[in-house]
This record gives sequence, C-alpha cells and structure tokens, in this order.
Amino acid sequence: MTAKVLVVDDTPANVKLLQAKLEADYYDVIVAETGDEAISKAVTEQPDIILLDVMMPGMDGYATCRWLKEHAATSHIPIILVTALDGHNDRLSGLEAGADDFLTKPVDIALLTARLRSLVRLKVMIDELRQREASSRRLGMIDEADRQRQMAAPGNVFIIDDNERQAERLMGLLGVDHRCAYETDTARALEIAAKRVDLVIINLSARGFDPLRLVAQLRSHEATRHKPILGIASAEDRTGLLKALELGANDIIVRPVDGQELSARVKTLIHRKRYADHLRVSLDRTMELAVTDTLTGLNNRRFMDHQLLRLVAKAIKGGPKVSLLLVDIDHFKKVNDTYGHDGGDEVLKEFARRLGHNVRAIDLPCRMGGEEFVVIMPETEAKDAAMIAERVRAQVAAKPFELADGRTLDVTISVGVSTSKGAGDTPDTLMKRADQAVYEAKQSGRNRVIVKAAAA
Repeated sequence: MTAKVLVVDDTPANVKLLQAKLEADYYDVIVAETGDEAISKAVTEQPDIILLDVMMPGMDGYATCRWLKEHAATSHIPIILVTALDGHNDRLSGLEAGADDFLTKPVDIALLTARLRSLVRLKVMIDELRQREASSRRLGMIDEADRQRQMAAPGNVFIIDDNERQAERLMGLLGVDHRCAYETDTARALEIAAKRVDLVIINLSARGFDPLRLVAQLRSHEATRHKPILGIASAEDRTGLLKALELGANDIIVRPVDGQELSARVKTLIHRKRYADHLRVSLDRTMELAVTDTLTGLNNRRFMDHQLLRLVAKAIKGGPKVSLLLVDIDHFKKVNDTYGHDGGDEVLKEFARRLGHNVRAIDLPCRMGGEEFVVIMPETEAKDAAMIAERVRAQVAAKPFELADGRTLDVTISVGVSTSKGAGDTPDTLMKRADQAVYEAKQSGRNRVIVKAAAA
C-alpha cells in the first residue's frame, strides 16, 4: 500500500536518505526543512503520513506536531516523530504533543516501513469516513458537545496475557483513568473483545497462547476488526514486533513498560478509535436520512423509486409478483385548513405509525409526498395485498386521531391496489393502475379499497 509521505528535517543528508529508501518502496515523498514549511505543506498537500524531525531551528518538532494536531485541516494526519533523542522524557513529550509514534535515529527502515503500513491502513479508513462527515455537518447531525463528552470518557481496556501478575500490573497503571479487565484464555478473550472494548492490549511474548495468531484472529473477525490493538513486546524480539504490525497491531510498546508512556499511547489509541466510531455513526445517520422521510420516519420517495424498480425488474423476468398500495388521506386539505399545518403534521405522523403497525415485516411503507403514501409489497398476490389494504383502512378509521391540544378528528383513507403483470410492466404502469384505483375509491365515496386488475 503506497502513500504520500511528508519528510521534515533540516539536515539534507537525512532527507535524502529517507527519501531514497521510501521512494524505493514506491512512496510519494515531499520534503520540508522547517516547522513552518511543514505546516504549510501539510495543509496544501494533505500527505498521508508525516515523518517529523524533533530537533529543528525555530519551531521544533514538538511544537509543529502540536500545531498540526490542534487544527482541523491536519489533525487527522498521522505523525511519526523521528529524532536522535531516546530518553523517556523525549518519547513522552512527543506522544503528549499528539504524535502517533516515535522512532529514534538511525532509523530502522524495516520498522519504519511496518509502522508506515500500519498507519496508512488507518489513514485510508479514516479518509473514507471523513469524506462523508461533511454531509452530516451540513445536515446538522454533528453534536460537538456530545462528541467531546465521548472522547473524554474513560476507556474500556482489555488485556490478554497468560501472566496474571503482569496483567494486574498493567491494570494498576491504567486503572486510574480507564476501566480495565484481563483474560488469560484466548477463546474467552475473543468473545469479550467483541463487546464494548475500546482497546485490546496483548502480551506478544506470551507462551500460553500464540499472540500473533490472536492478533490475526482479532483482525479477521467482523466484531473486532476495527478495535485498536497495542502489543507489548521485548526489544530483542524484532521479528515478532514487525510481524505483529504486519498482521494489524496498531502500536507496539517495548519492555520495560513505562507507565507514563503506556498511558500516553493508550490515550492516543482510544481517542483515534472513538473518532473513527464517531465518523461511522455520522455516516450511518447520513445514509439513513438519505432514504428516510424526516416527518414520519417512513422510507422516502428516493427509496421507494429504487426498490420498486428493482422488484418490478425481477417480476418481469419471471420472478415473484410485487403488489403496491397507493394510499391517500381523505379530505387532508380540510385537516390543514381546520387544525393548521402543525395539526396536519400530527395526523401524518399518527397515520404513518398506524400504517407501519398494520403491514407485514417484508412490506416497505413509504411517504411519496404530501398526504400520499405507498406500500411496496414484495412476493405478494393481489388478493393478499387487498386484504392487508383493508386491514390498514379499518385500523385508520376505527379510532379518532388525537392532537397534542386534546382535540380529536376522524380520519379515513382511500387505497388503490395494483399487482405486477409480468412482461411489459414497469414501475410507472404499476403506479398508474394504483392511482386509477385511488381515483375510483374517491369517486365512489372514499374510505374504501379498490383493486385495479392489470389489463389483459
């Protein structure tokens, strides 16, 4: 998987070395020499990953990283800090500035490549979700206050380790800020990880189970595919560390585990996971809104047209018949004139509720517009459709509609029923026959169901 990488370093020899090695692996490399230049290129070029040197004149790497993570245009871009410094405080400062990872010079190219691949996989997923977020914002579906509360809430951290003493130590380190649990049995661990877990921590040196196989299993199961994984590895086990990243671990921390560094990495992983969850929820809401009538909660005209086209196409090729109910609320203009448009909206919502309760699970109730509704009925003969239409009509007429101000009114409907006839039929002809049936129902007194047989 290739990507665009921004390399930021004020030493030309370092830039040339990294650029040559990355381009050999088919990465698209752009370079910057200062923090200010890095910010400018990050905003305009929108790289997939930033490799950022810490020691630079003027704005250093920590300050640059902090700026990039605090601004919306660049906050989603993963950053790897690269430096000759290897002290505990240096790593901690980088992670607290928002860096996604921290590598020391001379850079281990194999490790860098593994880290890049892991972060690029994440970036691709986030980008796909972010493309939809703008639609959610335009529709007013982003609750920033709620989002911030979710981001700040304690995480659910699940530790998988065959060493109970070590697992309990990790729980002690993380338990102040998060809810923690551990498991030694991998079968039970896979079941628990599929539930409300924000982060899975795995001992990559475990002897009681195969930790690399466990990473692969977590990544292959639908329920755990997007759960972040933090591996704890021995510095000497370079092969296992690289393999864990290749299989899908999001981050690795080496022993001896420093509590502050662990806390910083856990915070970053949980924050990233919740941001992705937030984007997925926004996408789901946007997709739902695209096919839902906002007043009644039923399917909308767009959904109706698509489903009807699909089902009629199957029917004309010899598939099961599809029937259609076209429903019109009688004298609805009078309802609006008498009770106002707010009263009319209440009637539409109550009618939609009764309609939804009296059709079958396979039926697709839709609001076509105004006071007109359609029920698409897959695999349904005319006689069965007529029976359900009569049930809906009776339930609407049986009990007065009560408005919020306490007033009540009687509501009736006229229903037209049509059924696909096979070759030569179209959604338009099916709808036209149902519309003619509604017209006949209204002409003959309203509050009735008319079945319009297909012409021979």
